[in-house]
Amino acid sequence: MVEFSLDLNEEQRDLREWVHGFARDVVRPAGAEWDAREETPWPVIQEAAKIGLYGFEFLANTWADPTGLSLCLSNEELFWGDAGIGMAIFGTSLAVAAIYASGTPDQMLEWVPQCFGDASDPKVAAFCTTEPEAGSDVGSMRTRARYDQDKDEWVISGQKAFATNGGIANVHVVTASVDPQLGSRGQAAFIVPPGTAGLNGSRKLKKLGLRASHTADVFLDEVRVPGRCLLGGKEALDARLARAREGRKAQGQAAMRTFELSRPAVGAQALGVARAAYEYALEYAKGRVQFGRPIIENQSIAFALADMKMEIDAARLLVWRAAWMGRNNRPFEAGEGSMSKLKAGEVAVAVTEKAVQILGGAGFVREHPVERWYRDAKIYTIFEGTSEIQRLVVARAIAGVYIR
Repeated sequence: MVEFSLDLNEEQRDLREWVHGFARDVVRPAGAEWDAREETPWPVIQEAAKIGLYGFEFLANTWADPTGLSLCLSNEELFWGDAGIGMAIFGTSLAVAAIYASGTPDQMLEWVPQCFGDASDPKVAAFCTTEPEAGSDVGSMRTRARYDQDKDEWVISGQKAFATNGGIANVHVVTASVDPQLGSRGQAAFIVPPGTAGLNGSRKLKKLGLRASHTADVFLDEVRVPGRCLLGGKEALDARLARAREGRKAQGQAAMRTFELSRPAVGAQALGVARAAYEYALEYAKGRVQFGRPIIENQSIAFALADMKMEIDAARLLVWRAAWMGRNNRPFEAGEGSMSKLKAGEVAVAVTEKAVQILGGAGFVREHPVERWYRDAKIYTIFEGTSEIQRLVVARAIAGVYIR
């Protein structure tokens, strides 16, 4: 068991500085352009791949950190640069987390490298679970998967909504119901390999924020995938379904296991956005002169900045705690993973809103990036579990009863 420490080691400090340098020199200067274009920033993804920031090796090395903090450090620094480009780079990791959560070692070796491609031809991957009628209510999933025993194939049909990289991904990881009567316990995750017939993505959705990240609905029309594309394998699925039918405790549902792994990292992304806005507002307040003095000398401005800094640091502590607990197999007995994402997401919204207010009229125009960060921040109270769902998870954990 690795002991928790707030003192980062040399390797972690070097990692943070390296990612920050890329965010400062490559990502942030490109942020406004790709936000306006609302297109996937393939040149930036390729630059990240060339230096080793985008790829399986980077993700494996950060995950291998026994403290659990390296992935959070990387996310915070990259999203400090720009959240839209950051999601274009790190969006693939959600599909990888799904493969890691449910897949066998052989499946990881086969499919994870295909999620990234290589530096000369980078690829992206998509995790497709949300549906028009099944967002927070994962038990209402309508996408179905049936097994064709004669051909050893799974046949998947349904619609997925708001999928990051949906339709443009090399590899799609799709959750589907195998036994609808079991609700969320009757679901499984499947790999849809590159070029599989029957999978189509809608046009890129126009969004409030994260505009450089591709988001689309995905339609699956009798999509056939080999039996080996069931994550975890059919034997494990059959055993899990049998336990569920007998009323015995299950190990968890596919989509939820993925989100449990990713929530601290998502919280770190929100922290990056919040920190960017705080730092920009702080420097602006030092230089903006009104009534003969810098506005930071006014208590209303100084106190607002003090609150912003305090909330960011408090949220980071929750994120780091959850990351450490998850990496060291400590149970989230009070919903600590959800706490971290909830706090960080709401801090990002509050801090970016205050940054716009501190800049006044200047904060409302695109000449300054705080309006973009304000737009980007809102998604962190919505995706990968809304703030309301996070509170529900925490409430159930601390109450010990099933709160609806």
